[in-house]
Amino acid sequence: MYIERQAAGGETTSQERRDPKQDDARILGNVVQCDGARAVISAYAETGSASMVGLWTVGRMICINLGETRTIGLVYSIAKSDRSWSSEGDNPIEVNVELIGEVRDVGADKKPVFDRGITAYPYIGAIAHRIRSRDLQAVYDLAGRHTVTIGQLSQDDSIDACIAIDETLARHFAVVGTTGVGKSTAVSLLLRKAIAARPDLRVLIMDPHNEFAGSLPEYCVKVDSNTLDLPFWLFRLEEFAEVLFRGRETDADEIDVLRDLIPVAKNLYRSPQGGAFLRRGVDALTADTPVPYRMADLIKQIDERMGLLESKNERPILKSLRTRIESALADPRYRFMFHSRLIEDTIHETIGNIFRVPTHGRPVTCFEMAGMPSEVVNSVCSVLARLAFDLALWSEGRLKLLLLCEEAHRYMPADHRLGFAPTRHALSRIAKEGRKYGCYLGVVTQRPGELDPTILSQCSTVFAMRLANEQDQAIIRSAIADSSASSLSFLSSMGQREAIAFGEGVATTMRLKFEKLSAELIPGTGKRAAEAPSGSGDDVDLVAVVERLRNVPKPQAAAMGFTEVVDSQRQAGDSDYQKPPAKPQPDDDFDTRFGLRPSTFGGRPPNG
Repeated sequence: MYIERQAAGGETTSQERRDPKQDDARILGNVVQCDGARAVISAYAETGSASMVGLWTVGRMICINLGETRTIGLVYSIAKSDRSWSSEGDNPIEVNVELIGEVRDVGADKKPVFDRGITAYPYIGAIAHRIRSRDLQAVYDLAGRHTVTIGQLSQDDSIDACIAIDETLARHFAVVGTTGVGKSTAVSLLLRKAIAARPDLRVLIMDPHNEFAGSLPEYCVKVDSNTLDLPFWLFRLEEFAEVLFRGRETDADEIDVLRDLIPVAKNLYRSPQGGAFLRRGVDALTADTPVPYRMADLIKQIDERMGLLESKNERPILKSLRTRIESALADPRYRFMFHSRLIEDTIHETIGNIFRVPTHGRPVTCFEMAGMPSEVVNSVCSVLARLAFDLALWSEGRLKLLLLCEEAHRYMPADHRLGFAPTRHALSRIAKEGRKYGCYLGVVTQRPGELDPTILSQCSTVFAMRLANEQDQAIIRSAIADSSASSLSFLSSMGQREAIAFGEGVATTMRLKFEKLSAELIPGTGKRAAEAPSGSGDDVDLVAVVERLRNVPKPQAAAMGFTEVVDSQRQAGDSDYQKPPAKPQPDDDFDTRFGLRPSTFGGRPPNG
């Protein structure tokens, strides 16, 4: 009928014309009802030629002509009032639209400009048209802001879907969607676009599935529990308590003992000849001050307090605390914290490696957490989030950091009984204050209903992909003030790679389809290919699997204090790494560093 596009030579089509004298065949319908947010249009269902199919479609934008202005509406419901269909004659329908803004022609060139909100409401009988391409582009125009293209509009794939990258990052963003809708692929695409647009950006990815490193090979450095060096003295008291209590409820009396004795151990490390004297004033140390100390000094202070006559009633508490510390020291899962080389002040090296200072051409760190127990994940995520904020704060905004939390509902749960209090506190601080200092937060989750609502409400740009769960949809509607029920009514039926974007990063609510990445850049592709069935599975190395399951060094090497030698030979690819040196030499510096014999912890060094 009139749905032909503008000709190549720039000729205006009949759809583009707004002649008041145009005949009724060019009118889609007329407004028959209007309130402060919505309007109802009376029209006729399309019958006949294929060119009329899709004239009215849920999710599309339409235009209501008011003379000087054109009101833009989003179709969210179509119905036939009598619920019957006639194969002969016309079928009147009612089209419900949400009013989202106005378009005006500005300047001598009549350039269309879009404004949110409604100043002149449609009157009864106002003519409804299908929206012009120029008006549709104006609706999503970002008015000169720094933009990147992430896909195309679902309504018109000839128009690019763009976001304001600076506002998307600075005011935090979230990507939500159920499993299998292309959520990880969309995140990988957003990261690539952000890195290209912001060369100063550094990214730390919390990756619980170990899949993002393969999708960003040219940008990424992998860090896991085997290669992570995160000294225990970098942990704050509440984070260290998570390690000792393994996610269970903490004991207030034991925490008070740690709060008293950790500063003593730090003073002993700084001034070995000064005894247990505690400094006062500006240079005083607290349990949260990130300076080194020895676990042996802490245990020694516990033992000395247990021996005091006045501590008789306190001895069960001290004994329980000592047992917890020794258990953590002997646990191989915490080797990244208590390794012997981490006693020294390595904070510069640790922070530089994790947060890519300098970047050496690789601004992304992917922290792989697959297989790590929840209490380890909680402690580490809390420390890394806190360090990210502090780095951005004390660099006075010169260091721009993006902390991307994949499967965020795992370590930011809405249910406080599940623990993770230090992590939730650290990430909430970034969400509330981070943008002032250049520390940004990206949240990725398939279950927004299980995510802490405080975190999600601070994400000012949301990319909502298909969500089937009613509770998850309700959380998205309540967390984002800019959205309405009709804008998000399509969440349960969107296609692959489709998303509804709304918030500060877009001009107005936008339904888009993300760009398609090549197969080798899709997160998890290499991992899935490696895990694909290949025969009977008789080639599985069960010995290697069990060794990784146990995650402990060989007994003969550990008993003689050669864990570091074994690890270094293993990393160097030495095929004979299991054999210890022929003539083992005692570690003369062992007592100096730990103050304990190796046999104290069952034949193994206390930090390894």
